[in-house]
Amino acid sequence: MTSTRSSISAEVRWARPEELAGLVGVEVAADGVFARVGIVFPPGTTMIEEIDDPSRVLVAGSPPVGFAMFGWIDGSLHLDQLAVHPDDGRQGIGGRLLEAVCDHAASEGCAAVTLTTFRDVPWNGPWYARRGFAVLDPAEWGPELAALVVHERELGIELAPRVVMRRIL
Repeated sequence: MTSTRSSISAEVRWARPEELAGLVGVEVAADGVFARVGIVFPPGTTMIEEIDDPSRVLVAGSPPVGFAMFGWIDGSLHLDQLAVHPDDGRQGIGGRLLEAVCDHAASEGCAAVTLTTFRDVPWNGPWYARRGFAVLDPAEWGPELAALVVHERELGIELAPRVVMRRIL
């Protein structure tokens, strides 16, 4: 399906407060793609619904067709969620959002960006590896990162093998 939105040149920018609610649809649509590989997320709120601070969200497009949501874990910027509406996928939007997150982390003095992701899903672990992320051994996890992994398991997100990855900046 071809999008009617001009997503190819979707500018990456900070989210506006009034845009956060609309990002739920982007996240739900992006999560739906996982069904292709047998992953169906448990019911509940989306990650974007759990925040109200637009300074933690970068978006692409107007209206947004993708977003990157981040926080801070063990002193590093942690990418909580990267989602692009499937109608606008495979146009480099996710890559531009990821680079903007890494640029922001560097500007804040972070030495690295971390994330958790599915190890074998092509648009997850392998995609991040092609962009400079490497699997982080559990011995290298800080206490907050270890707690996040436990929390994700408790939420039922570990529906396929997951890994922690890090990109040194």
